[in-house]
Amino acid sequence: MHRSKPAPILEIPCHLHYTKPSSHFKQLETNLYTDLLQYIFSGLTGGAIYALIALGFCVVSNTMGIVNFIQVDFVTLGGMFMFSALFALGLPTVPALGLSVCLVALVAMVVERIGLRPARSDNHLVLIFLTVGLSIILRGIIKIVWGKNRMALPPLTPDVPVQILGASVLPQALWILGLTVVAIAVLTWFFHRTSLGLCMRAVASNPTAAAVVGIASGRIRLTSYAIAGALGGLAGVLVTPITTLNYDVGVLLGLKGFAAAILGGFGSFPGAILGGLGLGLLESLSAGYLSSAYKDVVAFVVLLLVLFVRPKGLLGK
Repeated sequence: MHRSKPAPILEIPCHLHYTKPSSHFKQLETNLYTDLLQYIFSGLTGGAIYALIALGFCVVSNTMGIVNFIQVDFVTLGGMFMFSALFALGLPTVPALGLSVCLVALVAMVVERIGLRPARSDNHLVLIFLTVGLSIILRGIIKIVWGKNRMALPPLTPDVPVQILGASVLPQALWILGLTVVAIAVLTWFFHRTSLGLCMRAVASNPTAAAVVGIASGRIRLTSYAIAGALGGLAGVLVTPITTLNYDVGVLLGLKGFAAAILGGFGSFPGAILGGLGLGLLESLSAGYLSSAYKDVVAFVVLLLVLFVRPKGLLGK
């Protein structure tokens, strides 16, 4: 009988055998890691600015029980004073930075002394609307003095990127992170080691008891506005070299700082820091992996979701 030949064994070409991942995939993995680090550094930079602004909101809220919407204009004033100190007075960078922060603190004290203290009402809602009106007036003064044109503020040091773990980070971002840490450390020392800081904590904890023991509420309010102005001015000085400088540049930044304060728990200093950094990271990651057009939407949607679960914020009591 005729017997059929067995089918030939299929030979697999050697180039189809298992091989280790090529250098292309390794490069792709490295790029993804670098991009993630880049987004994290960018988010921390923006988050530090939001944290400074949120701390300013919390200082005034703890001592006066109101939302100080003038905080958004303190941010703008910081950038404007820095611009004038550098180009009108010709000061070096460090003295110009210190002078700008001090001038914003001084303006904040004048606003509290002339604009808020004479108010005959102690109703918190009335005082909040008063801060809105004062904010509009202050913004108009800024527009008259510095104009409506956009201005550019140079960075604190030459803008040569620094490589950190493969990510390119601008020196201005490092300045923002470093000075934010310094500001938080100084605030911590002030509220825990100085008599005035302890008095402010007493007023925040129990205003009635603080008044009974003779703590002067006027001085506490004035100091709280000075601190809020300094924090807002520092945020403006640091962020405007990255953004552009305009008479209303602080409005959006201030609103995001307000959102950060709410996210962390309004009135909580650790919450303001956590909320600011969290909001900055959300914005950066959503802009990097989704679209920059959605970064504000994603951040505020997450804010709403958190408030649905914890209405008083992450660290609110």
